[in-house]
Amino acid sequence: MRALVRHNDPSPSRLRYRFERLWLKSSVRQTFRLWLPLGVTSMLIWVISSDPAVRQTAQMKWTEIFEIAAARPEFQVETVEFPDVSDDLQQQIVTVTGLTLPVSSMVLEVAEMKRLVETLDAVETAQVRVLGGGVLQITTVERTPVLVWRDAEALRLIDAEGNRVADIARRSARRDLPLIVGLGGDKYVPEALALLDVLDPIVEHFRGFVRVGERRWDVVLDRDQTILLPEYGAVMALRRVMALHMTEDLLNRDIAVVDMRNGARPVLRLTGEAIAELRRLRAEIRGEHE
Repeated sequence: MRALVRHNDPSPSRLRYRFERLWLKSSVRQTFRLWLPLGVTSMLIWVISSDPAVRQTAQMKWTEIFEIAAARPEFQVETVEFPDVSDDLQQQIVTVTGLTLPVSSMVLEVAEMKRLVETLDAVETAQVRVLGGGVLQITTVERTPVLVWRDAEALRLIDAEGNRVADIARRSARRDLPLIVGLGGDKYVPEALALLDVLDPIVEHFRGFVRVGERRWDVVLDRDQTILLPEYGAVMALRRVMALHMTEDLLNRDIAVVDMRNGARPVLRLTGEAIAELRRLRAEIRGEHE
């Protein structure tokens, strides 16, 4: 009698078949290969880090490693360069940043240093970079003063946009710059510069601008002459005065004040000597007629 031989069925089981079908999907493979290990690792880290003692130990170790790395010679900044920066401004930069050398480039806050340097009145923009060889380079674009502004407190140098550049102790320190006086004068620097352009033919007689009531300008010339300008259209009014001067030699006459506040009716005021002379002539004329 022939013995019965049992043959193994080569076909996969139903469970294995379903698993192999699922494994063909890329999302399933990615879940098992990436997201599942990542989730388990994250959970372990969270469980470990929830222990205050573990956190403190880890922080101490990290601080120790960071300090060792920061102290390495290749990270040390030994010198600072100030290309095209004046000596006075260099000292201001060192003071405002509190810079002390040597310092590790790993603890040097370049962005914060740039912000601090740009808070200085004389600095328009700044750039701070750590170069090779342990060199810190600080470059600046300095504001250029164009006027001296005298307010109630001090004499200040201001740029073309009215930004403060520096204080000066005496007017004689910057005789090369025009003077403006009065509260709010720094807010109207472009208009003052435009008026100064109009005065170019007689600039040697110019003494300064006075801001009156934070509304309008007076132009002060030598010989105690003053031109009163209107609140609006000051440049045009001054051009009219200059046109009269060029044609009639107006400002070389015995005139103390040229009042242009009312554009429809300019007013001229004579000097004291001219008024006295006029009265004398009138008296002589009356005497001759009597």
